[in-house]
Amino acid sequence: MRRPLILGPVLALACALAGCGEANMRDQPKAKTWDANRFFPQGMTMRAPVAGTVPRADPARFVPRPAVIDAALLARGRERYGIACTPCHGASGDGRGMIVARGFPAAPPFAGERLAAATSDRLYAAITQGHGAMLPMGAQVAPADRWAIVAYIRALQLSQGAAVASLPAEDQDRLRDGARRAAR
Repeated sequence: MRRPLILGPVLALACALAGCGEANMRDQPKAKTWDANRFFPQGMTMRAPVAGTVPRADPARFVPRPAVIDAALLARGRERYGIACTPCHGASGDGRGMIVARGFPAAPPFAGERLAAATSDRLYAAITQGHGAMLPMGAQVAPADRWAIVAYIRALQLSQGAAVASLPAEDQDRLRDGARRAAR
């Protein structure tokens, strides 16, 4: 009577162990990049890109600083900053992004002395390679977009210390309207 109770688990264990082998991905049949391959007409494993393929930019490639900072560059910088930077640095660059509320250390504010004194090349390098607790973003942010983000960071820094009286009249009106709505 005890035999059927033992036989079931023993058979299950035997089946499970039979599936275990010395299979290893490096030992499987595969074609390497430069191998000859009779399957393809040219006899090569490596294939030419499909017509119309757009190559991905090399994230390590240095792109020179733009000669002119215009509205289009700032708009692109604002967009890319919003995607890549606000989680940590916050929308205004105060270092209080959403991850700070989740326990990650706050980033220093862009308007602070240290980052205000940093060169644009240093900010570009920090975006590319990371700095301190900041992860490198070179693989996620294209080289030209890094310069756009640096330009937008400079605009954020200027905006932090701007006196309301120095703004155009329409911007002053917008600020007043926003303050009235917030007071309600």
